[in-house]
Amino acid sequence: MALPVNTQLKYWGIASLIFLLALWFLGDVILPFVLGGAIAYFLDPVADRLEKMGCTRALAVAIITFVALMIFVIMALLVLPTLVNQAIALFESAPTYAQNLREFLTERFPQLVDSESTLHKSLLSLGDTVKERGGELLNSVLNSAASIINIALLFVIVPVVTVYLLYDWDRMIAKIDDLLPRDHAPVIRQLAAQIDKTLASFIRGMGTVCLILGTYYALALMLVGLQFGLVIGAFAGIITFIPYVGALLGGALAIGLALFQFWGDWLSIGMVAGVFMLGQVIEGNVLTPKLVGSSVGLHPVWLIFALSVFGMLFGFVGMLVAVPVAASLGVIARFVLERYKTSRLYTGLSQNRD
Repeated sequence: MALPVNTQLKYWGIASLIFLLALWFLGDVILPFVLGGAIAYFLDPVADRLEKMGCTRALAVAIITFVALMIFVIMALLVLPTLVNQAIALFESAPTYAQNLREFLTERFPQLVDSESTLHKSLLSLGDTVKERGGELLNSVLNSAASIINIALLFVIVPVVTVYLLYDWDRMIAKIDDLLPRDHAPVIRQLAAQIDKTLASFIRGMGTVCLILGTYYALALMLVGLQFGLVIGAFAGIITFIPYVGALLGGALAIGLALFQFWGDWLSIGMVAGVFMLGQVIEGNVLTPKLVGSSVGLHPVWLIFALSVFGMLFGFVGMLVAVPVAASLGVIARFVLERYKTSRLYTGLSQNRD
């Protein structure tokens, strides 16, 4: 005989509370494990594909690890130093760009930059503020990332956790399935399959889209000759998972810098704008339909809300788990609505009278 509904709700509520408390108190500690789990989940289909091609699970994990290690070495030697240098240089160049903006406004709109106006004073302090605060923030982040603890977490624990989880992924799923309450196992499996489909479509699909677009934006902007093209392209690619935000912020930043760098050279400015326009066309018509699909079910507003709430409450770890939690809640909400529409609470007695 199944447990009463109130008792079941109590147990599931306690489990949810424990999960939230663990995020609250152990956020920094569980960060490498959350990252490792996310990477393992992302790479599990690749390992499954290699197994279908005749590899053992151990060999598949070894191949994936070797390829990932080679990519990391290439990135560390060729891309990351340039990316960090351009990010620092962008902050340091802020006073120059602010001065150019002030001169531009003074020349064309002298009434807006009167020496006593708020805009004039704001432009004078904008560059120094961004340089001081932005540079201080960036340097503190870089110094923190270079600390021994963070190096151990990011470059030792995360890869080790990823390899172990990837190797044991199928066994872990089978073990979890064996622990499901028998009365609810079919429904839980159904919901888990829908959640997995949603996460696979969004995380794996959008992760690939972000990687492709980030690479495209960075290379295209560098070929056009835009200063800081690499860091702007990488930034636009990383935040592409939030619909339209990546293109809008990245495009605005790139075009703004292009106006200062190429003022009068409208062809170059148009090429910078064209890079983002072409990127949006490729994303909307090729990448997203092919890699993500139309059945994700994560509304952009719901996604932004989840990222904001979990980021505020649980920091960076909260932002990492926001998408899986949002996807899970979305699937559960749709399931509850379907059950509601077939219940007496929704249909009442009218259906019986018909």
